[in-house]
Amino acid sequence: MPTPLELAPKTKRPAGEPCCEPLVFPDVDPEAAARIAAIAKAIGDPVRVQLVDVLRKHAGKVCVCELVPLFELSQPTVSHHLKVLRDAGIVASERRGLWAYYYVIPAALEEISVWLG
Repeated sequence: MPTPLELAPKTKRPAGEPCCEPLVFPDVDPEAAARIAAIAKAIGDPVRVQLVDVLRKHAGKVCVCELVPLFELSQPTVSHHLKVLRDAGIVASERRGLWAYYYVIPAALEEISVWLG
């Protein structure tokens, strides 16, 4: 047999008053959140994820000339993706003559990994 429920009339809460208390608060301070967001945005492209993967697995610095054949992209496009990763602090590079050699900065990946874990 169903139990009858008594319904109370709807009431509006005053403007600006919260409906309830928050159950959780962010553990990430705004500065760290901005860094993590910049890293996530930079690796938000499949080519960049693959570039980071190759650089992460390589033992040492990788010449951009070795990266270009891995993708069906022009050298300037690969260089653009590497620049985005460099600007986000995920990879760094050093110049040797005409070529740039890239490598992953482990601390950048560790920060996002710790937050996700």
